[in-house]
Amino acid sequence: MSLVDDERAYALCGSTAAREWFIFGSATVIIGDAGTLIMVEAGDTLGRSCVWNADEVRLVGPAPTPVRKRLMDEPWERGIDDKKLPVHLTVRNSEGLLYLGTGSVARAGTVFRPGSDEHVLTDCALRFASPLSRPDLDRVRPCLPPADLPNLEWLGQLNGDRAGALEQFITGWYPAASETAEPLPVPAPPSDLPDGLRHFYRLAQHRPRCLGVQNRVLPLSKFQTDPTGEMLLFGEENQGGFFWSLLWTLDGPEADPTVWFREYDEPPIAEQEPLSGFLIQFSLYEASMGADYVALCDQVTEQQLDRLTEGLLPVPLRPFCAAFPTRFYVAPGLVLHVSDERGDAGFSVWAGATHRAALAPLGDTPLKWIRFDG
Repeated sequence: MSLVDDERAYALCGSTAAREWFIFGSATVIIGDAGTLIMVEAGDTLGRSCVWNADEVRLVGPAPTPVRKRLMDEPWERGIDDKKLPVHLTVRNSEGLLYLGTGSVARAGTVFRPGSDEHVLTDCALRFASPLSRPDLDRVRPCLPPADLPNLEWLGQLNGDRAGALEQFITGWYPAASETAEPLPVPAPPSDLPDGLRHFYRLAQHRPRCLGVQNRVLPLSKFQTDPTGEMLLFGEENQGGFFWSLLWTLDGPEADPTVWFREYDEPPIAEQEPLSGFLIQFSLYEASMGADYVALCDQVTEQQLDRLTEGLLPVPLRPFCAAFPTRFYVAPGLVLHVSDERGDAGFSVWAGATHRAALAPLGDTPLKWIRFDG
């Protein structure tokens, strides 16, 4: 990474006459006949274009149509045998303009523009050809000090007041501003639902994200029973590969019923925790999956896992989800879940945090991270 004169950076795009300037959110994009130059400001703010981690720059839009075409369409139109125009990534800080190297689009979000046949590029992540070193990352993405991290008071209530533990976790993890937001216009949970599920829906009125971002607890309007009318389906995997249900009888629900997992046409399997524990585990899983700051790795050995979790507290519940038994570890502002779905290939680890600082200690474990936002 090196300081570069502005005019020299512009020249990477090609001749002056061929350059076009655009604004993509808070980033500047220059398109030319020899390449593309992207300039972002140093900093670490959600919702703004910036260097996100050692591997990628994030752009938050919407993007002008020529930018979308250059980043998304032209690489495919040129074909694999044609030379692709390079995308040069830079960041401006107090030192000046720093050249970070080249990159390519790794992920992108689009929305359809009503009244046209065109999609709008709303955001994208550009992956560096060569990752940044830690000192270089600190130069271009100075981390903000953490705000108050969610505490772990809820953990002490797991073996007593699980409804209270669930409420403390959800209200602590999700932004306090949601308490003043208008509740979702949904009907009150019916009285014949188990108390735990009715309580969960009341919490979701002001915090709808707790219903799930990867998998989900269904809205009340989507409830259905199986063909026999004996099982009430209340949750599902994001692609419909499996679902969760409760036994439904004329006598009404149990106080803390068994949750049944079913995959495709396979026989149902009982979750190891009843509904009270299941809802806490579901909430932990979805909080980590939907977090703004993430660290993930697979093929983790048992020894590496022990080192990774030595500073965390285990959640004292039996494994979650029959398809891929999952355990949880927590710290203030952090939920880490471990799955043994890879069997002999090791463990799969995913950590989600409310702030980068909560992830930082995990970086001391020497792992080949797929993504690390600390």
